[in-house]
Amino acid sequence: MAKLMCLLLVLLAIAATTWAESCDKDREDMISECYKYEKWPAKPKLDPSEACCAVWKRANIPCLRKLITKDIEKVCCMEKVGYIAKFCKKPFPPGYKCGSYTFPLVK
Repeated sequence: MAKLMCLLLVLLAIAATTWAESCDKDREDMISECYKYEKWPAKPKLDPSEACCAVWKRANIPCLRKLITKDIEKVCCMEKVGYIAKFCKKPFPPGYKCGSYTFPLVK
């Protein structure tokens, strides 16, 4: 039983590390491909590139949203992030929260 518990803990540690690395990669890709469409000011909203949409569609959004801090919100406009999500056909559900921003009903 002790061996089984140790094996389970090792597997969980590996899974958590892989998940965190995936989130780091998604964050790096999001910065390199999408930042220019997310940065302040809120207007104008530019249609994101295909490369940005490709990153957006495969990214682990729940993991990334945990990385949103007030400092990130000072450089990234969450309203534009919502626009990118909608444009790339992976919109946030109404009420979804990223940092201090709650996404409104998608029109």
